[in-house]
Amino acid sequence: MTALVARRSAPALVRLALGASLIGLVAGVAQAQSEGATQQGVPNADTAATGGPNSPASTSTVANGDAPVQAASDQGVDANVITVTGIRAALDSAAKIKRLSTTIVDSVSAEDIGKLPDVSIADSLARLPGVTAQRLEGRDQRLSIRGLGPDFSTTLLNGREQVTVGDNRGVEYDQYPSEFFKTVNVYKSADASLIAAGISGTVDLRMLRPLAQPNRVFSVQARGQMNDYKALTPQGKRYGYRASATYVDKFADDTLGIALGFSKTSLPSQDKRYNAWGYSGAGTADSPYVLGGAKPYVQSNLLDRTGGVATIEWQPSDTFHSTFDALYSHFSEKQHLNGIEFPLAYGAQADGSALPTTNNTVVDGFATSTTFDNVHGVQRNDYNRRKADTLSLGWNNVLSLSDTTHFTVDASWSHAKRKDFLLETYTGTGYNKSGAGDTVTVTQNKNGTYSFDTGLDYSDANLFQLTDPQGWGYNGTSTVVQAGFLNQPKFKDDLKSLRASLDGEFGNGPIKGWEIGANFSRRKKTSAYTSYFLCPKGGDGSCVVADGRTPTSAPVPQDAVLGSIALGYLGIPQILALDPVYLYKNAYDAFYDNRPVSLVRDNGVTENVWTGYGKLKIDGDLANMPLRGSLGAQVVNTRQSSTGSTSAFNSTTGVVTIIPLHEKVNYTRFLPSLALSLEVIPGSYVKFGAARTMVRPRLDQERVNRELVLTPTNIGAGGGPINSPFSFNAGNTQLRPYMSTNLDVSLEKYFTNSGYVSLAGFYKKLSDFINPQESVEYDFSDYLSLFSAQQQQQILASGGQIGLSKQPTNRGHGHLQGFEGTLSLPFKDVTSFLDGFGFYGNISYTKSRIIFDATPDPITVPGASKWVYNTELYFEKSGFQARVSYTYRSKFLGEVAGLSANPTYREAKAEGILDAQIGYEFQSGALKGLSILAQAKNLTDRPFVTYQNNDTRQVIDYQRYGRDYYLGVAYKF
Repeated sequence: MTALVARRSAPALVRLALGASLIGLVAGVAQAQSEGATQQGVPNADTAATGGPNSPASTSTVANGDAPVQAASDQGVDANVITVTGIRAALDSAAKIKRLSTTIVDSVSAEDIGKLPDVSIADSLARLPGVTAQRLEGRDQRLSIRGLGPDFSTTLLNGREQVTVGDNRGVEYDQYPSEFFKTVNVYKSADASLIAAGISGTVDLRMLRPLAQPNRVFSVQARGQMNDYKALTPQGKRYGYRASATYVDKFADDTLGIALGFSKTSLPSQDKRYNAWGYSGAGTADSPYVLGGAKPYVQSNLLDRTGGVATIEWQPSDTFHSTFDALYSHFSEKQHLNGIEFPLAYGAQADGSALPTTNNTVVDGFATSTTFDNVHGVQRNDYNRRKADTLSLGWNNVLSLSDTTHFTVDASWSHAKRKDFLLETYTGTGYNKSGAGDTVTVTQNKNGTYSFDTGLDYSDANLFQLTDPQGWGYNGTSTVVQAGFLNQPKFKDDLKSLRASLDGEFGNGPIKGWEIGANFSRRKKTSAYTSYFLCPKGGDGSCVVADGRTPTSAPVPQDAVLGSIALGYLGIPQILALDPVYLYKNAYDAFYDNRPVSLVRDNGVTENVWTGYGKLKIDGDLANMPLRGSLGAQVVNTRQSSTGSTSAFNSTTGVVTIIPLHEKVNYTRFLPSLALSLEVIPGSYVKFGAARTMVRPRLDQERVNRELVLTPTNIGAGGGPINSPFSFNAGNTQLRPYMSTNLDVSLEKYFTNSGYVSLAGFYKKLSDFINPQESVEYDFSDYLSLFSAQQQQQILASGGQIGLSKQPTNRGHGHLQGFEGTLSLPFKDVTSFLDGFGFYGNISYTKSRIIFDATPDPITVPGASKWVYNTELYFEKSGFQARVSYTYRSKFLGEVAGLSANPTYREAKAEGILDAQIGYEFQSGALKGLSILAQAKNLTDRPFVTYQNNDTRQVIDYQRYGRDYYLGVAYKF
């Protein structure tokens, strides 16, 4: 129902009113049922151990009213409360965490040990209010919280900031096996003790604590997977598996606990992909939009991951508690891609003239059917391999100096490394458009993609050769035969942290306690890039065309032929399928890519951060209503530095000079915060948060590197920076963090049987917002010597030494606002006849406006959907469970891989995903502890689609992943 409302695009105010009315109606109905409700067995905050929401020590308790960091069900509960398991237990645990927190938080809790409620962590988080996921390779990976993408949030493991195997700060949740986590909390408002918080929110992954478990547990799980599509490439797989085991036990009179976990995953996926280069023309009848080029291909992926965790918890007395955590994950992904690139309106013939075309059909200034002659397609047989390792260690120690005073020391180390092998191979009918051309008619489909009617047989190994079909190869000084290309980037991310805090109590009174602490962290991320031109064997190995130094073409080796692949979904009957690894090892010479732009990519970024904080804990009454919360502040000092290089290329001598660079900056930020929770009537809360928060720029934006671009043809073209022969593509070590002033309010009503209804509103005033690429003036006088004396005089006479540097800047500002409504309703609260049935759903609305000083037109925040709906209907009783879930998000600005895998933003279409599961757990007899579960993901088979220029006809990306089916068994004893 909600998805239908969104698609009809009702006015925002009407939708807001409808959402608020629904919440108010349910709250009113539940009021009579929940009056006088008890605390449902929740531990009393006055008797709970001390520690903030970010304190790794607070693993199973509530911190003087602060947010619990483990599910409340880890603790003893009231004897009158009925124990539930599975879906209802997970929702009950998450509701208790939300209720007890003075900050605004949403949580996902495991249904049982080693069992989060979805296929992955990202899938589970994407069902929370205000949280959305963008699919990559068919998997939910890139999370946005309240409309702000992964660059604006922080991920913690047991309260400690984590590094990532990705290119930047945003954590790829695939690196974490979901079986290892008991609870995942998403903090949406700030607390002074929450170190490394983000602007949008903070995701805290929490492992279970063995001393909090009542009994010894040994649990094993196994699950098989089948993709809807058969393998789309010869190397692809359709079937996968996932297996895990968890062991938890206590020793020495329950003073020593251990938890061990192991997980092994082999996860295949299939992608039918289409990518358009763009569209030429002006969109008029005389100059219609015409497809500039296209790259349709199929892709088979295989993700293999091995992970292990260990926790040792020791509490020999009431005055000392020590916990050590370790997590290791080895991540390997292989991708096989087969397809064709068709240069069309953006292509050219050998003489440089445009391809002959006929616009067969034009509708409203858009060519829906066009015929191109003399097209020289580039067949692609590519292979990508990524290997990554993550290790996280943490050691927390709490010493009770008295009954009310505690000293905590926490040390952690998080380390990740990744190495990619990105191999491209090309075949065509001849070098540089010298072979047979094709007549290609493209016709637009209803989904925005194009079908291709071709004349050549693209599966003919005798017709196609190893070559550079378009003559793209150029090494910076000479033309080369680029019959393939190899990228081998490597990344290392290392974070060490040491934290100490002291907390205590004042006694009775509204200001009940205090906490002070300091945290030091040192993060260093290094990026190293190596690339090679690949050309046919038989030359001198340089790949240079001149003087016959390299063969321009070579036959396809028979041993490299794997057969053919159908691209029937886009009208192409068959294409040639080759083994790119065989070609790389046996048919190609590799020559080091020494272009000036390639020699200055390596960089390192280091951040030394000191954080001091203090807060007062509030626990008293306001007009006879319980009031809890905190008032505090952080002082954050950052010493930021980067090492890298720039290049100087002398066009006369052909000599490239690499110049090392190093820059640093030091800045301090003051971040106050206030969090309050007022229980206006039993079970009903008003929560308020006000804070100033920050998040640092992307690490690649902080790099010092400057790629010098020389344009000699601009000499004498006129004055001004635009016509300067000098320009930079650069990072900016001087960048400051994004800043945000936040206001949050939440109204929450909790029902008798663990359900609740809530309505939250938020406003963020954003400043120092980073424009990822602004052109700023730069004095290039130091580079004048790269030109001749006569050219230097011309440059100086026109002021051409002042050029432009394209770099990120802090010259942006804006705001973001919205609301979130959530309803968790066990139908037993309505009538006992529906015991076991329940509903969980949420709706969120986000509106954003960002303005950059350099461009007056506002944009929306990348990753933000204006409307997001999540609905879930479930049944669970007597061991049987079933659930169906639907997630919808309206259009958003998505981040995708652009040219040379650089991130770029494009508008993504709305999408709705339907998932379902059914299972049974034996509760007695010889099979007690055994459970079976069947799941289906993406039943709607909804594609991921992007387009440009706010014109849905101009589709750029179209990716369809198919449905995934899972069948698993688990046994716990």
